[in-house]
Amino acid sequence: MPAVIRLKHAGTLKKPVHRIVVIDKRTARDGRPIEILGYYDPKTDPATVKVKKERAEYWLGVGAAPSAIVKTLFKKQGIKKV
Repeated sequence: MPAVIRLKHAGTLKKPVHRIVVIDKRTARDGRPIEILGYYDPKTDPATVKVKKERAEYWLGVGAAPSAIVKTLFKKQGIKKV
């Protein structure tokens, strides 16, 4: 099962909020995740990012590939294994 770390849409039309989730690569964007690692709110100033660092590093360690946006968010949060 190839796992990826990506964003899952959770907000409304003009109030986007995204969850950072570990999900099977073949699952739809809003499909059932394996684990929720945190959230990302781009509408606040500055943007709010909350991540469970230990779990994110675990999933990166076992081979889950982050998407491009999640990779950038992890770097800003100081997660090492990106």
